[in-house]
Amino acid sequence: MPHTVLIADDDPHIRELLAFALAKAGMATVEAEDGDAALAKARSHNPDLIILDINMPRMDGLEVCRRLRAASAVPVLFLSSRDDEIDRVLGLEMGADDYVVKPFSPREVVARVGAILKRSNGQRAPEAPAKARSHGRLSLDPDGWQASWAGTKVSLTATEFQLLHVLAATPNKVFARDEIIDRLHGPGFAITDRTVDSHIRHIRRKFAGLGALDVIETRAGIGYRIGACLGPAD
Repeated sequence: MPHTVLIADDDPHIRELLAFALAKAGMATVEAEDGDAALAKARSHNPDLIILDINMPRMDGLEVCRRLRAASAVPVLFLSSRDDEIDRVLGLEMGADDYVVKPFSPREVVARVGAILKRSNGQRAPEAPAKARSHGRLSLDPDGWQASWAGTKVSLTATEFQLLHVLAATPNKVFARDEIIDRLHGPGFAITDRTVDSHIRHIRRKFAGLGALDVIETRAGIGYRIGACLGPAD
């Protein structure tokens, strides 16, 4: 049976373009012209993946994704007319699998859809890292998906927690961005280096409120590694 992809976009030309490209790749498609229709067709057709435009009438794509995630594990790829980092990070934190900015190449979208479907096993819930970690004043508890600094809890998204756990598991290693993506999602996952940078900035911002300015170290031209995690000198 071919994979079914729901294309939700208020522009009929974009829906037609993507439907044609996906059909050539052997996939079946269903179309929705606004957010309400996207939710209804997601429930009635049970697609294998949903392509969601962010700026849709009646309900935007971010809200559609939020409602889908309350009850569904279906993979989501966002489309947007703006390369807006806030929208991109919000979408990823809500559980989207990838993000493509308009104008786009239909071939690129098909490749990203294929990569997501290849990796999807029907379980959206992320797998918890195996071991608890402590590094300086940083503690990571995978059973509760909880990070803390000197005993104070820090609220992280699942992706932020996993990323920090990857760095803390090998404190002397500098990870390139591609290595971080591979550790989080597996080889070939279609997200960009800029998405990794966005997650790093969010993690740093959350810890900075506790005076924790040395959580993650940047190595220019190489990547990232866990910092000393000692905070300011007492």
